[in-house]
Amino acid sequence: MSQKKSPRFELRSGNVDALLLALQTADMDALRDDLLSRFESTPDFFSDDVVALDLRRLDGDSALALDRVIDTLSALNARAIGVVARPDQRGWAGGFGLPLLDSQSRRGGRDDAARDKPDAENGSERAAEGAPADTIPAASGAESGTAKDSASEIAEIMAAANAAAATPRAIPTLLIDKPLRSGQQVYAQGDVVILDLVSYGAEVIAEGNIHIYAPLRGRALAGVKGNPDARIFCTCMEPELISIAGIYRTAEQTLPADVLGKSAQVRLADEKLILEPLRMK
Repeated sequence: MSQKKSPRFELRSGNVDALLLALQTADMDALRDDLLSRFESTPDFFSDDVVALDLRRLDGDSALALDRVIDTLSALNARAIGVVARPDQRGWAGGFGLPLLDSQSRRGGRDDAARDKPDAENGSERAAEGAPADTIPAASGAESGTAKDSASEIAEIMAAANAAAATPRAIPTLLIDKPLRSGQQVYAQGDVVILDLVSYGAEVIAEGNIHIYAPLRGRALAGVKGNPDARIFCTCMEPELISIAGIYRTAEQTLPADVLGKSAQVRLADEKLILEPLRMK
């Protein structure tokens, strides 16, 4: 069979953004009621978002009727794509037609399952982490000088490579000078500046800060890769949803009078969204 690269498709590794719904109760009736009461009045909240079901916080290993959660998400315009489960849950969790997934925290730490491993299981891993990557067996006799020189050169090369890897890449700011209509979505790997209206049903997503010099009536999600220092700035704050590093607030919660429809910023402090007027002089 020919091994030539096909011009019609490309198969490569990649990452897909998905919401993680952490279930904290085994009462499926109560969970369904909570989901519907929270999001049923904002039918465009999910906008065909994909969701993974995280079961690791549930107590015990008894099987749950996850199909009810899947159906509820579907009714809210969201699609369940997989299940994140502890080893003792995987037997029954995989029986609902969804693949079993691994999850890693966006805030830079290990996921819950990895943190919960006993020290004995992590011992060898920690030992490996503690060992220097460029350790070279010592030579003896006449060869020791050459070995030391070689080890020194390798250490210098590795230090240079590590320094280059640690240097952050400059990501240009994305500039949008046209209005965003309902159903449109913008994603920025860094900051994004928008000079026109963000309509109801439109969505602005950024790994960095969001600057909107016009009314914000749709959704704005900053720091989506877990950056708690990201902020949202807007000259007319009227959002359907605002979010920083996964902490969000919807239009169901009326904004304070000093920021609603006015120039304001949104920042994160102690896992809470802080909305403040912008004092523009």
